[in-house]
Amino acid sequence: MPTDDAPYSPAAVRGVPGAAKPVPGSPGGSAMERPTASGTPLVVRGLSKSFSGTAVLNSVDLTLRAGEFVSLLGANGSGKSTALRCIIGLETPDSGSIAIHGREIGGPPGAERARLRWRTAMVFQEIHLVRRRSALDNVCAGALGRLPLRCSLTPLLFPAALRDEAMECLHRVGLADRAAEPVGRLSGGQQQRVAIARALCQRADIVLADEPVSALDPAAAEQVVALLANLAREKGLAVAAVLHQPGLARRHADRVVGLLGGRVTLDAPADQVSEADLDALYAPDRRLPRQESR
Repeated sequence: MPTDDAPYSPAAVRGVPGAAKPVPGSPGGSAMERPTASGTPLVVRGLSKSFSGTAVLNSVDLTLRAGEFVSLLGANGSGKSTALRCIIGLETPDSGSIAIHGREIGGPPGAERARLRWRTAMVFQEIHLVRRRSALDNVCAGALGRLPLRCSLTPLLFPAALRDEAMECLHRVGLADRAAEPVGRLSGGQQQRVAIARALCQRADIVLADEPVSALDPAAAEQVVALLANLAREKGLAVAAVLHQPGLARRHADRVVGLLGGRVTLDAPADQVSEADLDALYAPDRRLPRQESR
């Protein structure tokens, strides 16, 4: 994994221009240079959600601090993914509050609500990339929310400054040398790292990952989870990931939040989570082999 001190020049990659002026209408500075968030960017209180009369979340509380990597663990159907989908706005909770940087995001849609949502990025289990487009073009797409609408028509309209910024993001995830390659030719682990780079280019300071490594081999999964942890600690991002591998969580997370039956039943430092804690969380799945318990 490259370090921030590694030499790098955007102009070193064919088709990527050298230094350019900031993207018009965007905040100054790149995703790698912007000031990191401080305090507690995400506070969730009393989050509840039902589907067809079945409660999936029951008064869930969750906080996420800047520079912290939190892993959400629990059996299938415990509400982990639904919680993230409510936070990002893909599902509407029945009750409860979600505050981003101290401002609640409930109420009618508007510019302020959209701006707050844009500070939160989602990395999905199914990697939502355009396979025929290059890694660089896919990462640039993370910035579409702050660009003029016409820029969404074709990657040819992406500003030079945005391409430089996207190259920085690819460099951060160790894929600058694959910038011009169509993502369909990359491995699953590499594609997931492109998706993380896209979140960085979005300039989000909260990153939510929903089972980002469930389809990856163990080595690639280790790399992706380690990358998420490093981004939290080195860049001050607030990162939460749903994982089905407790061993990965205990090796890389700062804190583990466990859900059982839609309720938070565990919230503890990762190094203090015991096998008994995990057995209790995965009791509904005890007839199925757990992916990893180390």
